[in-house]
Amino acid sequence: MSKHPLILRAGALALAGALLALSWTWFPGRPLGQATAGPAQLPDGPFVALTFDDGPRSSTTTALLDGLSRRGVRATFFVIGENVAGNENLLIRMEREGHQIGLHTFHHKSLALVGGADFCAEVDQLRDTLQGLLDQESFMLRPPYGMITPANRARAGSPIILWSVDPEDWSDQDTARQVSVILETVQDGGIILLHDIYPSSVDTALQVVDELLAQGYKFVTVEELFAVRGVTPENGKEYRKLPPSSE
Repeated sequence: MSKHPLILRAGALALAGALLALSWTWFPGRPLGQATAGPAQLPDGPFVALTFDDGPRSSTTTALLDGLSRRGVRATFFVIGENVAGNENLLIRMEREGHQIGLHTFHHKSLALVGGADFCAEVDQLRDTLQGLLDQESFMLRPPYGMITPANRARAGSPIILWSVDPEDWSDQDTARQVSVILETVQDGGIILLHDIYPSSVDTALQVVDELLAQGYKFVTVEELFAVRGVTPENGKEYRKLPPSSE
């Protein structure tokens, strides 16, 4: 199993943006990673990153992955360490199908309330778990509740990914309301926050994907969003969105 140091992974992400121009055409319904015949050009935006917290959960995450696969869409999953055991095959499937996997702590503890030793138990333990399971070494971090102290930002050893669109799907599990909130607030370069532990959120995600694909949006992972915007992610820095450079 190969391991890629962070500097090589950053270079690979930059290269990924260029390779998209040669090997990927953004059509809804195309199987993930399927190349097209003849020359292709990196499409214009709008781009959006669809992200999920708190999983994996066997029932809902499986249904979500099935729906995303049918639509040829990649997403980013910020996982909880205590949910990994028993769901290893789901994480391996995510990686195989081109989704990004990130850190959401081991026990969903607020990183605004823990010190150095507890930070290591929450973040480094999960990083070690994923490194032992997946073919990668670096993982972006999303702190629970979007909260983290300056000291823990410095300890993170990774970019910190927040969000620009939050329908608060945990609050009422009302798919119609959630879809409306997302469609009203999403913009080019946005990062959408959902949770892959509620059936209603799976419905929300797939409805949003269908609508935004129809509007011309291209779904990318957070890593790919950095690549297409030509931005190098910095460890310890918070990112809520990556709009076009003119904004």
